[in-house]
Amino acid sequence: MKFPYFNENLNESSYTGPIMQKNFEVVSKQIETYFEDPTRFTAAEMRDQVESVMDALSLGQVRVAEPLGVGNWKVNAWVKKAILLYFRVSEMKDIPAGDVHYWDKIPLRTDHQAAGVRVVPPAMYRRGAHVEKGAILMASYVNIGAYVGTGTMVDTWATVGSCAQVGKHVHISGGVGIGGVLEPPQGRPVIIEDHVFLGSRCIIVEGTIVEEGAVIGAGVTLTASTPIIDVTGEQEIIYKGRVPARSVVIPGVREKTFGKHKYGVPCALIIGTRKQSTDEKTSLNQALRDYEVSA
Repeated sequence: MKFPYFNENLNESSYTGPIMQKNFEVVSKQIETYFEDPTRFTAAEMRDQVESVMDALSLGQVRVAEPLGVGNWKVNAWVKKAILLYFRVSEMKDIPAGDVHYWDKIPLRTDHQAAGVRVVPPAMYRRGAHVEKGAILMASYVNIGAYVGTGTMVDTWATVGSCAQVGKHVHISGGVGIGGVLEPPQGRPVIIEDHVFLGSRCIIVEGTIVEEGAVIGAGVTLTASTPIIDVTGEQEIIYKGRVPARSVVIPGVREKTFGKHKYGVPCALIIGTRKQSTDEKTSLNQALRDYEVSA
């Protein structure tokens, strides 16, 4: 794809747009002003700054959320506001992808070779998403505002939702659904930290954070309200919206009373801990084997 302020080689030294000419604090304040009451401004007045933020997102210069440490992230609400404004200032248009054509506002990324990303047909990721060099996208989908780290594989029919943040060397198995959190702007996106394994058909939504090195078994569903129960000790510990680092998690069912009847309600069970190792692949295989986790 063409970047309005970059040459075809995506050379940052050639950048001439507003983001590089001004610091992010200035740009963010302008975005906040636009977002507070966009009816005061025309699309043409807002487009220059908004487009420059989309370029910066595409190139990984800015992120919807930034890591401050394991389990500790800062949300940049102004970046999400810029994405929402991008929908407002963009017009519907024909978007070709080979012989297939789409009718949408947001173009697809086509600079895979320059970015160093392996993209297997019919995988696609949109403008405003950043996939680091060395990542692999099988037949999958990465939405606007998302970030995917190097060494990560997004397997067949998996989706990385809008603004989701995926770390380095993550394995996202087939059919995994990582939800998008674009609104409210201050809301935390779904975050998958480095070296996480997500088993087939997992669903991770509503700003849930899966901390570094965790192993999530096939079919686990994690929402903001899903009880994530550590059953490894004498007393259970319940988490919500967060999977602690290096936890091994499988699907579970918990009994809950509704009226006069009891029903099984889905939960997630932490049944062990992935061992520390200098070889993450070895530690993953051992965890899958030791705890008989379906992948």
